[in-house]
Amino acid sequence: MRTLQLLCICGCIPLLMTLRPAAAQQPKLESSVETPTFRLWEGKAPGAVGDEDRDIPTLTYYAAYGRQTSGTAVIVCPGGGYVGLASNHEGRQVANFLNSLGVKAFVLKYRLGPRYRHPAPLSDAQRAIRLVRSRAKEYDILPDRIGIMGFSAGGHLASTAATHFDSGNFSAEDPIDRLSSRPDFVILGYPVITFTAPYMHKGSRNSLLGENPDPKLIELLSNELQVTPQTPPTFLFHTNADTGVPPENSVSFYLALRKAGVPAEMHIFERGAHGVGLGMNDPALAEWPRLLANWLRVRGLLTR
Repeated sequence: MRTLQLLCICGCIPLLMTLRPAAAQQPKLESSVETPTFRLWEGKAPGAVGDEDRDIPTLTYYAAYGRQTSGTAVIVCPGGGYVGLASNHEGRQVANFLNSLGVKAFVLKYRLGPRYRHPAPLSDAQRAIRLVRSRAKEYDILPDRIGIMGFSAGGHLASTAATHFDSGNFSAEDPIDRLSSRPDFVILGYPVITFTAPYMHKGSRNSLLGENPDPKLIELLSNELQVTPQTPPTFLFHTNADTGVPPENSVSFYLALRKAGVPAEMHIFERGAHGVGLGMNDPALAEWPRLLANWLRVRGLLTR
């Protein structure tokens, strides 16, 4: 029912069809044709401590449908406090909405605490950006239209990727590692941004950094302090009623973007608890996907 409601946002209910991407060389596709899932690394991920599913970061691909595709792709990072992943309402449903706009989506399964600490999740997000960029031709994506989107702790990961990126290691043996990890735009839903009091989400911080993290690491990963003019354009939404992750997180990031001269748009809705996803149960909050679509359209990301 939530997916049906989501598709109604676009004024029609297109037949949900997905396209099988061309056969990849590395990493190998591992699951169904409709939503193929592939590893970020062909072998073990850097720093992996085992061979279980939780040790293997992946991307799941959702093809655009219902209209001419735009050449734009978004890597989606579900939230979950860095200990779990809300892969349905902050993953699959969001991917389906993006697909309805002609945007291709890749839902990221990143490594989680307490088994994994920083920098493992960031390494996964950076690798995801490089990997999608390396396969842009295969997926009919423009390599300068690859964004990252995150919710809650996934928003912290997305904002970390947006403020801690590099242009690639030109001498790397793996050609994927030679590509830039900078996302071209960022979308943040009720994100964890700061790891400093009084507005931090302590659970996310402890899961990522441990119980007594180094103050320098806290500062490094308080992303409102890491914005530069090179930070990508950003769309943010939050709710005033969010007591899990206070809206000051989004506000502080927006103000840092504004100070740095980075194009940004923010929407703070009056109602809505933390973790609302697409917000379909509230007529006001349900407007945020439309506002995002307008922002993407204005930025030229919904047309070739």
